[in-house]
Amino acid sequence: MISLLIMSILILMISFIIMMLATILSKKSFIDREKASPFECGFDPISSSRLPFSLRFFLIAVIFLIFDVEIALLFPLILIMNFSSIMMWFIVSSIFILILLIGLYHEWNQGALNWAN
Repeated sequence: MISLLIMSILILMISFIIMMLATILSKKSFIDREKASPFECGFDPISSSRLPFSLRFFLIAVIFLIFDVEIALLFPLILIMNFSSIMMWFIVSSIFILILLIGLYHEWNQGALNWAN
């Protein structure tokens, strides 16, 4: 029990030291406006250096992430099937998949899955 406490304190101290070192080393001593501006062969920049980000691409990525996490959450359900009743397992997994399908239908109905209008 004491070794677990000592190990926990040691891990917390190491993580705190690493966070403090990262904070100290990441600070810039001064900000130079010329170095921060985009360089286009000595000419003034014509347009913004940042390109607009497609919101549709972001929504598709979030939907993919949700279904990717869903697969990771369904694997433990298969493992606990041996330890719990089949009916309880079926109800929990059915509710989980039903919630995901309702969300997918809502996204489809709102037009978030259409790439071209």
